[in-house]
Amino acid sequence: MNHERSRGLYDRALSVIPGGVNSSVRATMPHPFFVERGDGGHVIDADGNRYVDWVMGYGPLLYGHDLPDPVEAAVQSHVAEGPMYGAPTEIEVEHAEFVARHVPSVESIRFVNSGTEATVSAVRLARGHTGRDKIVVMQGGYHGAQESTLVEGSPGDAHPSTAGIPEEFAQHTLPIPFNDPQAAKEVFVEHGDEIAAVLAEPILANKGIVTPIDGYHETLRDLCDDYGSLLVFDEVITGFRVGGLGCAQSKFGVTPDVTTFGKIIGGGFPVGAIGGKADIIEGFTPAGDVFQSGTFSGHPVTMAAGKAGLEYAGENDVYEHVNRLGRQLREGIAEICAERAPEYTVVGTDSMFKTIFTREAPDDVDACCAGGCRQDPDCARYDHCPKTGADVADAATDRWERVFWQEMKDRGVFLTANQFECQFTSYAHTEADVEKTLEAYREAL
Repeated sequence: MNHERSRGLYDRALSVIPGGVNSSVRATMPHPFFVERGDGGHVIDADGNRYVDWVMGYGPLLYGHDLPDPVEAAVQSHVAEGPMYGAPTEIEVEHAEFVARHVPSVESIRFVNSGTEATVSAVRLARGHTGRDKIVVMQGGYHGAQESTLVEGSPGDAHPSTAGIPEEFAQHTLPIPFNDPQAAKEVFVEHGDEIAAVLAEPILANKGIVTPIDGYHETLRDLCDDYGSLLVFDEVITGFRVGGLGCAQSKFGVTPDVTTFGKIIGGGFPVGAIGGKADIIEGFTPAGDVFQSGTFSGHPVTMAAGKAGLEYAGENDVYEHVNRLGRQLREGIAEICAERAPEYTVVGTDSMFKTIFTREAPDDVDACCAGGCRQDPDCARYDHCPKTGADVADAATDRWERVFWQEMKDRGVFLTANQFECQFTSYAHTEADVEKTLEAYREAL
């Protein structure tokens, strides 16, 4: 493949944009390719190279790069009426009503502009609602670029995970391992009357896709109930991907007090949201005392795209289609790995998939979960599959970024550039896209 124009654009970008990118995950070696346009389940770069796109904007593109006609019509109609108003519109009420009808935890919802803004606001709300300061988070979980969760370490020994955050901020954050119910119980025994909330992704979706072991979320729910803390599910990634319109909380059967959203809820446009029990969400100003505001919040174009997109998914076979392709990819990749890299673990559920370059193989790879790791104790891989963020970090992460990703890109398949970000199917993808991808996996591995 020729990448001359992308290389030139990257050179220009380095002069005016830090690192040449506006989001650090877009940085790849030796340089990123620059996308010129999307086409269904594909992207075409500045040099005319075509790729099957499984990144899907890191999750929000449920329909790929071609919106269904009703969704496009809704977007165009609101664009034509004016960009924004600084006043409420009917479409934001309609979208809120739709989400509240379908997501178990949502009685009331506040729309914002990004997943990060949603989790920042949720943490502030939890502290205001409970009058407590400490937040429990999962090691390896991701909740946006915010001070309260860019923290690493363990309870009592937590530190900021990036420069620019005062050490004092980390004193209020308690990181514990995902899928470790005993660690959760211990942190509540020691700090229970100080804990405002547990903030957890239903699935670690930014750390290679780690699903919960049986009963883990129920343990978190019970602990929050016992100690008067809030359970906050971060469904920015899983929302309206895992579990369909009911989101991951409906799939796992655990209802949080508060849920944060982003990505699909805005139909591919910038968005975030905080939903939950009415008496909690109404803690936001002007109804309550927890300040929250934003010029572009509830933007009419975003609201129109989000509502029309979710309505279309509910009225058509969207989830059946994307989940079927997701399973075909996971099963196909697992079959290839069993033959060529038996130590690797295929993970994911519904329309999400990834391959973790784990380092140890079970004795019987034929007795493993074929459709993606389900944390099944009867699976031959159970003792080897990742259960925490640290397990994923211990995988051969450099091999993904420095070798495998490059090989797949050269074969016309666009995957997330590091071991940690997950990948997604869309309604625009086809069986032919799956076959092309599996053939590329077979050759690259």
